[in-house]
Amino acid sequence: MKASDVEAADASLASSLSLIPAKKGHNRKVRRASAILRSILGLMPVPPLICKAWLTFPAGRSDHFCMGSRVTGTIFGYRKGHVYFAVQEDPRSEPALLLELATPTNTLVKEMASGLVRIALECERTQNRGKLFLEPVWTMYCNGRKTGYAIRRSCSETDLQILSLVQAISMGAGVLPKNENDGPDGELMYMRAKFERVVGSKDSEAFYMMNPDGTGGPELSIFLLRI
Repeated sequence: MKASDVEAADASLASSLSLIPAKKGHNRKVRRASAILRSILGLMPVPPLICKAWLTFPAGRSDHFCMGSRVTGTIFGYRKGHVYFAVQEDPRSEPALLLELATPTNTLVKEMASGLVRIALECERTQNRGKLFLEPVWTMYCNGRKTGYAIRRSCSETDLQILSLVQAISMGAGVLPKNENDGPDGELMYMRAKFERVVGSKDSEAFYMMNPDGTGGPELSIFLLRI
C-alpha cells in the first residue's frame, strides 16, 4: 500500500469514526473489563460443561438492523488458530454476524492483556452496496497495524455447539475442555461479554465491549467501516 493510500485510509477512518460518539468517562483509569484475560494464558481448563442438547435457534437469521443497542459478543478460537467474533441479539439467538479474524487467538489475548485493543475492519464501498453485515471480506487493522483479512462466515454446527456451551455465561473468559475432535492448535479459548452497538451510518458500525460496572472505557472496540 502506498503512503498516499495509507493517509487516505486514515482520513476516511477518522471521518467514519466521527459518526460514532464516544461514551463519557472513556479516558478514566478504572478497573478494566479485560482484566479477566490477564491470566488466561496460564489458565487451567474449566470443569467439563455438560450439554446434552444444543441450542434450538429460531428459524432464519436475525436482521442486524432490528438489533438493539446492546448485543452479546463472543470471541473464540483455538489457541494457535484464528479467532472468531460472533454477534448475537441475545444469548439464545442465531448469530447475526460471524467473522473469522486474521489475528491468531493467542496474539489477540496478549494484546488485550496489555491494554486497549481497537480492531478496524474496512471494505470497499461500491455503487450497489448492500447491508454492511453481508460484506464477505474485510481488511483488518489491529491497533493501527494491518494484520490481514477478515472473512464473514456462515455459522456451522460446530460454531453453534460452542455458543451453546457458553450460553449461560453473560461475561467471562476461559478454556473449554478438550475433546477427541480437537486438533493440534491447542485448547479452545473463549471470551464472552455484552457489547454496546453504535450505528454511525449504513457504512459504519461499532461494537464496544462493556465493563461490568458500567464505568470506564472499552478495552475492546471493533469497527466495521465501508470506505
